[in-house]
Amino acid sequence: MAKILVIRFSAIGDVAMTIPVIYSLATQYPQHQIMVLSRDTLAPLFEGLPDNVLFRGVDLRGEHSGLMGLGWLYNDLKEEQFDAVADFHDVLRSKYLRWRFKLSGVKVAHLDKGRSGKRKLVRPKHKVMQCQKSSFQRYADVLRDIGYPIQLDFVSLFGDKKGTIQCMSPLTGDKDKNKWIGIAPFAAHVGKIYPLSKQEQVIKQLSTRKDTKIFLFGGGRKEIEVLEKWAKQFPNVISTAGKLTLNSELALMSHLDVMLSMDSANMHLASLVNIPVISIWGATHPYAGFMGWKQLPANAVQVDLPCRPCSVFGNKPCLRNDYACLQGITPEMVVQRIESVID
Repeated sequence: MAKILVIRFSAIGDVAMTIPVIYSLATQYPQHQIMVLSRDTLAPLFEGLPDNVLFRGVDLRGEHSGLMGLGWLYNDLKEEQFDAVADFHDVLRSKYLRWRFKLSGVKVAHLDKGRSGKRKLVRPKHKVMQCQKSSFQRYADVLRDIGYPIQLDFVSLFGDKKGTIQCMSPLTGDKDKNKWIGIAPFAAHVGKIYPLSKQEQVIKQLSTRKDTKIFLFGGGRKEIEVLEKWAKQFPNVISTAGKLTLNSELALMSHLDVMLSMDSANMHLASLVNIPVISIWGATHPYAGFMGWKQLPANAVQVDLPCRPCSVFGNKPCLRNDYACLQGITPEMVVQRIESVID
């Protein structure tokens, strides 16, 4: 039996994108043990994976902060006697850990982020609009480099089933023959958020559909306030924000007929439970390689502009100062795409 360490810190969406790869590794090499090293708050993402996947949480703001904390972490990890280390992140923290493992004779490989191609994609002039390798394939390449080539064959965190939602029935009600639509209107950066006034029009139009329920997803005090306001304002709209655990959110998502999301974590979470996602793209672009798992390019709602994309992650200010990339997407465009999926 070999022991493999996979390292990926970062935000929930980035870590969610490792799931199809780690699942494929675990099922195709069931004789080996895989330990995933990530932020301790993300443990629920890995609960549905095969038994040969173990999760090790780290506290990068507390116990494992700074060089000393990383040193303690390495001293704990080396006791596991890993045969190979796959660095899915390639940042200072993961570089330090893989350097220590390499010095001790462990085989290591790290993520190629494809920075050159992405820079050409987002530069203001002379863009090269070429689809970059997906993050899923980049992670798979790291495993290949440590001697474990895989075929990406993941379907869902729940296999061929759905998550259990009986305990949520006071919130959700029964599905019966209703169409369930999820909407996650927020993202980490303004360049990825569809204007809330337009999003409200989308919800207003969809809420009038017969036998349809809309579930709103989000977190944070300000987001919850917006979602609760919409839930009170429109019929058949339910806010789940602040009411469910991550496990419960995933279970509920597995029962949706479609999810509307930004280029954000919820796009990836819904993708992990095999649900079609209509995604809205503004400053960013699917060509950067961050499309949700098995999601169709036709379901990416976007407008073509000479300045798009201007950012890989959506964190740069708009060069035009008007976010035309998002303002140019009409509520009717979004509703039409959703209805084409559920009808």
